[in-house]
Amino acid sequence: MTTLTVGLSTCPNDTFLFAPLLDGRVAADGLDLRFELADVQELNDALHAGRLDVSKASFAAALDLADRYSVLPVGSALGHGVGPVLLARADRAERPLADARVLCPGRGTTAALLMRCLHPEVERVEHVRFDRIMPALAAGEADAGVCIHEGRFTYADLGLVLREDLGARWEEWTGHPVPLGGLLARRDLDADVRDRLCDALRRSLAASRADPPSALPVMRRHAQELSDPVIWQHVELYVNARTVDLGEAGRACLDELARRAGARPLVVEP
Repeated sequence: MTTLTVGLSTCPNDTFLFAPLLDGRVAADGLDLRFELADVQELNDALHAGRLDVSKASFAAALDLADRYSVLPVGSALGHGVGPVLLARADRAERPLADARVLCPGRGTTAALLMRCLHPEVERVEHVRFDRIMPALAAGEADAGVCIHEGRFTYADLGLVLREDLGARWEEWTGHPVPLGGLLARRDLDADVRDRLCDALRRSLAASRADPPSALPVMRRHAQELSDPVIWQHVELYVNARTVDLGEAGRACLDELARRAGARPLVVEP
């Protein structure tokens, strides 16, 4: 039996994928999986510290970790219409970004990387937990903020307005979907262990897709936004064919991210 410490985010797309493994409906052959759930930036930091064998990570962080971690072909979140959004309070929506105080959800997040690529003129960037950005904007504590996850669907409830859809601009700029995050695994794992892990992940995802309501208790337990319609909207957007397998289109998307970031390409396992 091989023990693996596995990190996953609390986002509905991750808990949807992992729910059958978390609640014991699916078992990983020959693997003892020890799960840790955390915010994606906390997972990025844990990977940098070498504390996790396998984990969800921002693809921006994956670029920095490429010497130690490879990308698994299953479990990624990328696609069209799913990228981060730049929000503001209505009374600050016209402020030039060069003069604005902008909040981002973590240095290692793909959202922060897209902001840097698309708006190099921004100098006053501060990083806070993703779930603190919208309340800070609503309270007037910052001029703009890059929001991810459920924030894409709920920002109007706080009186915020869309300043720019960074994901849509990335798609127009590159012709590729937005590469948000994926599952990374230590490059020194035995190929057999990695294969058994990928098989377990695919079976877990298949079980959730075959019976979506069965995953809802796990998703509700961890979601920042407890509205069921918002949870399902999140799953519908972020769980797609590229989650089942990155495929050639997904690999090309990651190559483009590396090129735009000036980094070496990521290693994607077969």
